[in-house]
Amino acid sequence: MIVQKYKDMLSGKSVIRQLSEFATARGAEIGYENVFDYSLGNPSVPVPQEFTDVMIDMLQNKNPMELHGYSPSLGITSVRAAIADSLKERFGIPYTADHIFMASGAAGALAHAFRLVTEPGDEILTFAPFFPEYNPYVNLTGAVLKIVPPNTADFQINFEAFEEMVNEKTMAVLINTPNNPSGIVYSTETIQKLAEVLTRKSEEYGHDIFVISDEPYREIVFEGVEAPCVSAFYDNTIMCYSFSKSLSLPGERIGYVAINPACKEAETMVVMCGQISRGTGHNCPPSIIQLAVSKVLDKTADLSVYETNMNLIYNELMDLGFTCVKPGGTFYIFPKALEEDAKVFCQKALKYDLILVPADSFGCPGYFRMAYCIDTEKVKRSLVALRKFVETEYPNR
Repeated sequence: MIVQKYKDMLSGKSVIRQLSEFATARGAEIGYENVFDYSLGNPSVPVPQEFTDVMIDMLQNKNPMELHGYSPSLGITSVRAAIADSLKERFGIPYTADHIFMASGAAGALAHAFRLVTEPGDEILTFAPFFPEYNPYVNLTGAVLKIVPPNTADFQINFEAFEEMVNEKTMAVLINTPNNPSGIVYSTETIQKLAEVLTRKSEEYGHDIFVISDEPYREIVFEGVEAPCVSAFYDNTIMCYSFSKSLSLPGERIGYVAINPACKEAETMVVMCGQISRGTGHNCPPSIIQLAVSKVLDKTADLSVYETNMNLIYNELMDLGFTCVKPGGTFYIFPKALEEDAKVFCQKALKYDLILVPADSFGCPGYFRMAYCIDTEKVKRSLVALRKFVETEYPNR
């Protein structure tokens, strides 16, 4: 007998994936260059040349068994040490290799983090708007994801609602900054207040409450925006990172878990990740990709195009009368729809070959997300379609 809960999930397919598939099908009809697909957060800039050069050099000169054999269960020791040294230099936190676990992207890192600190029935809180895949990521572990309502004024944390929801079953708080879908970067004041609340609540309930910090967009921060390191403010922080966005390597599935050295059992938790891998299948990410990223930790792809695209879209949205908090990073923007039902709004946009994602599943009905990781030339052409859509469908806005 097949497992019913996974069969039931087939009817709840990701709206992002559904729209991406629609865009692909529409592209086959009219040419994908004429479909303004803002659905999927897939990096649109090439990997840095340095990464390509490292790969070529290793393939030509390294022992194939080293490149293609299994890595140790915690990851290649030299890679873990290089990442720890990089984090220590950047953020002033005394990481060592013993605090790093290599994972299959940020999703793999999160899979380990949730299982490190929760038992079935425990609760993890996160803040709307949030990445919809957090629901299966958490709930299929047996823990329960609870959603704190959004602060739509600026998409910083809604602390009043948060403090009401924290309880004795709360074992972790999952944050994502810079944030998908809002593009907002949590301020130093927000992180400091979060740390203060969790310190107080941990003492009240007699157990540690962890911060699980999902950081795949850490390097995509725009000019003039401060992006504080969460781990510098709260001891019990589990950092979950991916190189997918910073190096434009989403298909290589490589990232890591970094346990704050100030956490009481940091080294034990990293070793525990190796045991968690035995039950999740997220074990031994590719050796060659681990080795390659360790050589380019101070590099990124050319991420500047994302800020260029953001400014083009944001300025047009403002001119058209949208309400929108200006992003501080990522490659997402999160405007309020021009009618109450964002699903209806996004359905109307399809007539103009604009693929926009309604934000109901992000915990923020009435808003929509645009993933502007597309060519700037295409962004500019899409603005003509956006203006036609708005002026035709909402002439009295």
